[in-house]
Amino acid sequence: MSFNLSLNPEQKALSINLDSKIYGTFAEIGAGQEVARFFFRAGGAAGTIAKTISAYDMVVSDTIYGKEKSGRYVCEDRLAKMLRREYDQLETRLREQRGKDTRFFVFADTVAAKSYKSKGDGHGWLGVRFQHKEGAEPSECVIHVRLLDKDNLQQQEVLGVVGVNLIYSCFNHAESSDTFISSIEERLSTDRIEIDMVRTSGPAFKGVDNRVLSLELVKRNFCKAIMFDSDGSAMQATDELYKKNIMVCRGSFRPPTFVNMDMLDTGLTMFKKDLDKEEHKNIIVLPEISMSKLKDRGNVDTTDFLARVDILAALGHKVLITSFENFFELNNYLEKFSRKNVSFILGVYNLEEIFNFENYKDCALGPIASIGALFGQKTRLYVYPGHDEKNPDEKITISKIRVDPKLTFLIMYLMENGYMVDVENYNVSYSTIWSRTVLKMIQDGTDGWESMVPPLVSKTVKKKCLFGATKCDV
Repeated sequence: MSFNLSLNPEQKALSINLDSKIYGTFAEIGAGQEVARFFFRAGGAAGTIAKTISAYDMVVSDTIYGKEKSGRYVCEDRLAKMLRREYDQLETRLREQRGKDTRFFVFADTVAAKSYKSKGDGHGWLGVRFQHKEGAEPSECVIHVRLLDKDNLQQQEVLGVVGVNLIYSCFNHAESSDTFISSIEERLSTDRIEIDMVRTSGPAFKGVDNRVLSLELVKRNFCKAIMFDSDGSAMQATDELYKKNIMVCRGSFRPPTFVNMDMLDTGLTMFKKDLDKEEHKNIIVLPEISMSKLKDRGNVDTTDFLARVDILAALGHKVLITSFENFFELNNYLEKFSRKNVSFILGVYNLEEIFNFENYKDCALGPIASIGALFGQKTRLYVYPGHDEKNPDEKITISKIRVDPKLTFLIMYLMENGYMVDVENYNVSYSTIWSRTVLKMIQDGTDGWESMVPPLVSKTVKKKCLFGATKCDV
């Protein structure tokens, strides 16, 4: 019988302190020197800590690390400068003295914790630059966290725990995505902290896919959403969404079809018409895929999600992966960080689901409040028409959706005030494409689905044998 021994933060700090080959610097800005404190309290810190530094004063910080173009101190660029400068200083000052047997490391963080002046959640960037073995080139791991406790001391405490976990994980679990994320999250509660971005680089993480690490965070409920850039790399979602006009298309994209692409194009065109011209350069278009139902079934296939991310990235799109079950939950998240305009491009059948009160039985807000939360402050729905499968000539628009007749006046109100708008200039030949039909044809090996998706999609599906394809180019 084997046991999986979970160490508490003090034990993790002590195990590192007792390793005579690990030696480094702690540089912490904001929220105290909470991570270094764990190592001092654990005992044996003299064998691990070369220096601790906390440059709170802005002038002092700028003198040491230089000014940021953005003017922000709690940002990834500041963290990167801290890690590089402190690591280079270790090498310059101590390598000759300590010899080749020492594995140097730097832990750094820059944090805006709860204060008397701030009203929002605390957040921060944490990172480790380290040698995973003697003589190795340095590797790095960077994470972004949101501190959800309402008290400053509690935020400091949880920051200390996640910092210790991060250092311990880098030295002990860098080779395994699953174990690495599990170790970072130990002794942490999702009520207290959200980890919404993780990025690794260097020889210690050879073979580790950063996208897998990010997906693990959503699967384990340690964040609500993660974003991938159009090159497929992980991004810090909240920074990217900040003060942007956001247009979202929810879908499975399994695989992306011509109708998905047409929805994104027509939605963007309509969104631009509703915005001032100076805001056009400040738009972000996001295909969004939810893990919600798959998580409930315990059936999240990481490889499948990455395939969809890869295909959408190849088509030039950023991708948002979330755990939101409902449109209104997603809208609340987007509005919190955007503070500008949000729009959804969705199919008419999705609109029917939004106005189906049966879908809100387990929702604490109830149907009316949930629908109100969906439309928020500046949110619009662009509704892509449907065409009946049995009668393709019948066009189904907002006014023809099948909902309880008692909702007629609510729907009229939303339409007349521009909250819901029918899409007009769409490609009629695409509107009869059904994603479930395409997926079934792929899985059954039926010819003809290729004409329903962009050429790059069909080529990729066949080449990589995706989505359960039975006919592959292998």
